[in-house]
Order: sequence, then structure tokens, then C-alpha cells
Amino acid sequence: MSNARNALAAVGEILGELGLELHPDKTKVVDLREGREGLDFLGCHFRARFSGKVWEKYRKVRFYLHRWPSQAAMKRLRDKVRERTDRRRSGWDIREVIAELNPILRGWGAYFRTGNAARKFTQVDDYVVWRLRRLMVKKRRLRGTIRYPKAA
Repeated sequence: MSNARNALAAVGEILGELGLELHPDKTKVVDLREGREGLDFLGCHFRARFSGKVWEKYRKVRFYLHRWPSQAAMKRLRDKVRERTDRRRSGWDIREVIAELNPILRGWGAYFRTGNAARKFTQVDDYVVWRLRRLMVKKRRLRGTIRYPKAA
């Protein structure tokens, strides 16, 4: 850990000479050994995880660095999906809503497809299906109500 702190101080000095500085809230030294801590960087959460397969096969303890979407990245995606599947869109054709969601989901999926994000992809898929199902139920309830023609 002392080597990491020395390196951080050296980087701080070099950046200082260039007129830049490290943000104190965003810069920290993290102990990734044996999955003790994790860190968020560019929308990803990094953490060392125990490999059960190596243990089962060779009886050796091995940790590998895994990467998946951070909680903040998941929240931002849920907010975007929520915004586009809002109750006010229950009058829209569901195909239009899906067409608006597809580029967002494709982009998010392309960014996070490498790494260990299978559980997070399942969570996103379940959330999108749930939101679309709610929108469809709301649309069918509206269909049975009396609508008055707009005044000209």
C-alpha cells in the first residue's frame, strides 16, 4: 500500500507541474487483493473475485479481477427506461416505444458486453420487460374508457 501511496504522490506532483490536480473525492488507493474492496471507474465496478472452478479442480485459491456495470450506471439506465416507458406514453403504439428504447439498450449493452455482466444484463432485461408490460396493461385499461372528442 505504501508503494501505491508513493506513486499517487508522484502522479500528483507531475500533474501539478502541468497545472492539473487530482480530485480528492475521486482519487483513492484501493486494496483489490482477495476482493477486499472494489472501485468504480468509467461506469464499471472492478473487484477481485474468488474462482470456485480453480478451487474445485486444483484446490488452489485464485482471485481474478471482474468487471460489471456500477450501481450508478444501472440507475442511469433504469432512469432512461423509466422516462421512455412513462404512463403518459400509454397512448403510444408499443412499437414506437420499443423503437425508442432499442438504441439506448444496444449502446448500453455494447459498452458493458465485455466483462462479467451477465447478472446485470438479466436484471436490465427483467426491468425493461416489466416496464413494457405495465405500459401495455395501462394502455388496455385506457381503451375501455370513454373518450370525448376534442373541441374544434
